[in-house]
Amino acid sequence: MSEPLSPASSAALAHERAFDAAPLVRFVGVQKTYDGVQLVVRQLDLDIQRGEFLTLLGPSGSGKTTMLMMLAGFESPTAGEIMLDGRSITRTPPHKRNFGMVFQNYALFPHLTVGDNVAYPLTVRSVAAPERARRMKEALEMVRMAGLESRYPGQLSGGQQQRVALARALVFEPQLVLMDEPLGALDKQLREHMQIELKELHRQLGVTFVYVTHDQGEALTMSDRVAIFDNGAIQQIAPVEDIYERPANRFVAGFIGDNTALQGVVQSREGERCAIALDGGRTITGLNVNGAAVGDRVEACIRPERIMLHRGPQAGRANTVPARVSDVIYYGDHLRATCTAGEGLPAATVKLPLAGGPPPRAGDEVDLEWPVDLTRIYS
Repeated sequence: MSEPLSPASSAALAHERAFDAAPLVRFVGVQKTYDGVQLVVRQLDLDIQRGEFLTLLGPSGSGKTTMLMMLAGFESPTAGEIMLDGRSITRTPPHKRNFGMVFQNYALFPHLTVGDNVAYPLTVRSVAAPERARRMKEALEMVRMAGLESRYPGQLSGGQQQRVALARALVFEPQLVLMDEPLGALDKQLREHMQIELKELHRQLGVTFVYVTHDQGEALTMSDRVAIFDNGAIQQIAPVEDIYERPANRFVAGFIGDNTALQGVVQSREGERCAIALDGGRTITGLNVNGAAVGDRVEACIRPERIMLHRGPQAGRANTVPARVSDVIYYGDHLRATCTAGEGLPAATVKLPLAGGPPPRAGDEVDLEWPVDLTRIYS
């Protein structure tokens, strides 16, 4: 990969995940409704830091794409303000915002060559021809498409077209690059390869990326921070490790990754922890995330890789339940055992390493154990 575009080079040197205190973009009380009744985006307050890779993640209809379209200028907020470098851009048209945009369908002009597609943003900005040609070639080298400038989009693979779309979004050195499901049309292997390349390109350039996806793995792989959307609001915004290990509420815990969810009632509280009586009769302890009170009905969530499977009984140890293995599935890099933990309890999923000795078999009697501090209890 060649050297990045010149203004971005200096930004890349300072890009070590230490973002400026003053955000590049700020959403202040932003709302959006199409019918005047239902809010698609409700009271959005969000800061986007300079140089970060922020991913907007959520189910269909959660408001993430509408938020991106308002930032791009293709939709107007019903209420609130969008600020860029401290100045309102709420009523600034898209072509004056100087943002790069990459779509799922690439939106390349089929009648223009690759070179002309990439140079198009420079053409409409009246950049002189020699400078335009130089920057076009630099952008194509950056995405490893050098030498293909005379081809047409129809002569390229999906992955190549995606690279051209990315080069076009970067060629005019934007402050911000917005991406709406840009890898959604690619097959799994190519998509995962492009995720790594996008992350590396972002690291080199230091440009702010805002990325929309519904793919959890994609969000966790590439992002500095992830904003989880549901029902028109951000449920949690945090670095990827916090999103996965410390979900803020039931929705985030259920939406990100796999969970075993146990229902019960709070019996006692002590500091940050509480003990709950499970529907099956056993008592477990965990972190009282939302401040549930004694008597509240709650849900305890445990990640499958945090559950330990013991071949023998573990009497007297906290957060231990007897179970029977009902199924074991080979995933290539790990095994997943589904265990039935008794009446009133749901099936528990346990993620097991391949190097963990002989695998359990269906019908085995086991004990399941998980750490108290990794058991998150939600009201």
